[in-house]
Amino acid sequence: MEDVKTTEISKTAKNAVWIADLSKHENESVCVQAWISNKRSGKGLFFLELRDGTGFCQSVMDLNNVGEEIFENCKQLTLSSSLRVFGKVVKDDRQIGGYEVQIDNIDIIQIVDNYPISNKEHGIEFLMEKRHLWLRSKRQWAIMRIRSRVKYAIHTFFQEKGFVQTDTPIFTGSACEGTTTLFETDYYGEPAYLSQSGQLYGEATAMALGKIYTFGPTFRAEKSKTRRHLSEFWMIEPEMAFYDLDMNMDLIEEFVRYIVTDIYEHYRFELEILERDLTLFENIGKEFPRITYDDAIKILKGDKDVEGKNAIKTLENDLVEVKAQIIECNKDIDEREAAIAAGGMKKGAINFNKNKIDVLKNKIKQLEEKERNIPQWLESAKNFKHGEDLGGSDETVITRLFSTPVMVYNWPKDIKAFYMKRNEENPDYVKGVDMLAPEGFGEIVGGAERETDHDLLVERIKAHDLPMEAFEWYLDLRKFGTVPHAGFGLGFERLIMWLTNVSHIRETIPFPRYYGRLFP
Repeated sequence: MEDVKTTEISKTAKNAVWIADLSKHENESVCVQAWISNKRSGKGLFFLELRDGTGFCQSVMDLNNVGEEIFENCKQLTLSSSLRVFGKVVKDDRQIGGYEVQIDNIDIIQIVDNYPISNKEHGIEFLMEKRHLWLRSKRQWAIMRIRSRVKYAIHTFFQEKGFVQTDTPIFTGSACEGTTTLFETDYYGEPAYLSQSGQLYGEATAMALGKIYTFGPTFRAEKSKTRRHLSEFWMIEPEMAFYDLDMNMDLIEEFVRYIVTDIYEHYRFELEILERDLTLFENIGKEFPRITYDDAIKILKGDKDVEGKNAIKTLENDLVEVKAQIIECNKDIDEREAAIAAGGMKKGAINFNKNKIDVLKNKIKQLEEKERNIPQWLESAKNFKHGEDLGGSDETVITRLFSTPVMVYNWPKDIKAFYMKRNEENPDYVKGVDMLAPEGFGEIVGGAERETDHDLLVERIKAHDLPMEAFEWYLDLRKFGTVPHAGFGLGFERLIMWLTNVSHIRETIPFPRYYGRLFP
């Protein structure tokens, strides 16, 4: 015989509403199934902030309304405890989500003991060890929702433009750009690699289907823990038959603008949670500047201004500003600590100030990192040698002068991949393009018109010391019906990092894999 309580719970769950749908039930009595993300108390009152995955809302329990027994039960609730809340939905624009649930009753599912992540600042390594729980925080919730929406927007953009999604192998016998950063594995007795890009296979399918895109995981074995590196990440890689470099850059600009605009229109609430400066989103309608590699180097070294702004002088001013902010933050901390030490402050105010101090200390760490980095960036920029590849700091210096993404094209051939087409006017350069994101995020798109000349491609494969036999199938594309074609790759996590303005790429993927991190 079915348990009566189980049946009642099943019925309740079936009729429960999601927090995201509370607006549809204004002034109605509902059941919300959720977890506690915050809890405050006042005289005869409890304020419970609920989360259910779809959103957050405040619920209020009044002792005079629910009675002593239910009120006492509420005292047991701890962070991340699960429960069902019964009450009336009331519109309140002051509350998160714009609605509040006035509680009549609660049904506790589980009381959590010693939840390891409290509502205070934690060290990043601790949070990464608890990544499976850290995902529940409001900040991580917002990032993951934006990640999901961007993925949807990417598919929508390409599908509406007549592109065909195709899949490329994760196991590959050859490398796009050499094997130094590839994970090698045994493939039935033969060496194989986890793919670092699906581009070469994308070219083959573009010759069959015209316009294609791939969207899948890629892998790079770089022993790097920088804020922009992952060992496992996702790439969007379109390839288009009959496209040249200019058409490629047009598509990149249209594509990136579409994604940024979509997030701005549909996920403003999540951006607000992240306290994201919206300047980027407000400027995205402007034309993306296109500059040659040669001009980019002049800008980097301070030999060429952009709209009256000089890269070196701007960076020097940034350093002065950073030092001033550190002083201001330390002053704020001292004042708050003195106020707490003086006594007479209510418990709620003490907790607020302690949390604020933790936030300020974390901000100081970030500012101090900039204080250390900027002199190095200045030194690197001043001493940059023409013909070198741009590093992360160089990209940061250049983009500091632009309010929109900027595309750098026509690169020296010796620092770019073998498959990029030579510039007919100057064969020492190739028709490659990198799109650099503003606000110091650097490269998020790399693309090129592809080399169509069979003999030149053979020459480049040899110059890069790549095994010719591994590329015989790729060379066939130049023998049998070659046409001008182009494409690009966009690092998905770097795109999310830029849109959300998080300080480290590890926050942009549910369970990041990078040098030294395999669990959880």
